[in-house]
Amino acid sequence: MRKTRKNAQGAGTIRKRADGRWEARFTTGFDPASGKQVQKSIYGKTQKEVREKLAQITTELDDGTYMEPTKDTVEEWLDTWLETYVKYSVKPYTLDAYQRNCDNYIKPMLGKIRLAALNAPQIQRFYNGLLTEKELSPKTVRNIHGVFHKALEQAVKLGMIRSNPTNLCDLPKVRRKEIHPMEQEEITAFLKAIEGCKYELVYRVTLFTGMRQGEILGLTWDCVDFQHNALYVNKQLQKTKKVGGQYVLAPTKSGRSRMITVAPSVMNLLKKQKSQQAQMQLLAGQDWKNPWDLVFTNEFGGNLSHFTVYKTFKEIVKSMGLEQERFHDLRHSYAVVSLESGDDIKTVQTNLGHATASFTLDVYGHISQKMRQQSADRMEQFIQKVSG
Repeated sequence: MRKTRKNAQGAGTIRKRADGRWEARFTTGFDPASGKQVQKSIYGKTQKEVREKLAQITTELDDGTYMEPTKDTVEEWLDTWLETYVKYSVKPYTLDAYQRNCDNYIKPMLGKIRLAALNAPQIQRFYNGLLTEKELSPKTVRNIHGVFHKALEQAVKLGMIRSNPTNLCDLPKVRRKEIHPMEQEEITAFLKAIEGCKYELVYRVTLFTGMRQGEILGLTWDCVDFQHNALYVNKQLQKTKKVGGQYVLAPTKSGRSRMITVAPSVMNLLKKQKSQQAQMQLLAGQDWKNPWDLVFTNEFGGNLSHFTVYKTFKEIVKSMGLEQERFHDLRHSYAVVSLESGDDIKTVQTNLGHATASFTLDVYGHISQKMRQQSADRMEQFIQKVSG
């Protein structure tokens, strides 16, 4: 015989089911079509658990804050979120990254859980497993968390869940990757090593402007101002990582445009590139296609491949004994040389396209021994001057 107990507030009934669980039934209102009461059930392992849940719901019904639990699973909601709220609001590369994080990590582990039942301990175990079992880096785990957090935050806004359980999770600390800017003698050796290389001008302009790889490969001739020795950086060349992904011109990493006033030698390099490109176009004839009017192209006007440019760079620095150097370290080298040459931090920040000067200081303010020695030398000169 089933045990049934009338709730003290009269808001519902509590009973023990044949399967051993406790169930509470309550009324949320009336169906406008039939006029009948709309009843819902909640379940728990103990009578106390169900009674506490029912009391909470009763309070919410009384003050008008009750929220109907969504029936969507995590997987169903992620699909809806990506298609409806993400697809048309982010860059193609970003959409691809979100999709991969959802498909490769979140859905396989948490996808079948009902969104309304998802809790922080489940998510915390998921994050921990990404570190220990999948052996992902802390940065990658944080990226996955960022995607999941945004998806659940949208569900909160829509009233599908009451709060975002990812807010209660602890995230692994990320250690900033050590950067390897080239010293002056290494820069000299690098410039010698790339002489005659297919991508020599790409590497030289990158080194002397600090532009990101996507920005240099996405630079178009309308953004090269020979009259004022300026480059306008307002986009980047990106490719989605999915199989058969297409190259696109997307906004810059920060989403903001910037102008870089460059050395006359850089403009001479770009004039040389313009001349070489004109020769390539002449040789290609009708096969020439450069619809974006890119500065750096292949022999037929097509965009250069990120991977090929990077791979060639790695081969060159490896031959120099600088295996740790990455293409991005050309940007770091530019920043350090600028600071060592006396550029103020605000100018360097603007040229690099960083959001804040504090970020630029955080990355570069502690890495140059030469700058520290120069500071000590200036202080020594001052001490000698005042000590008379």
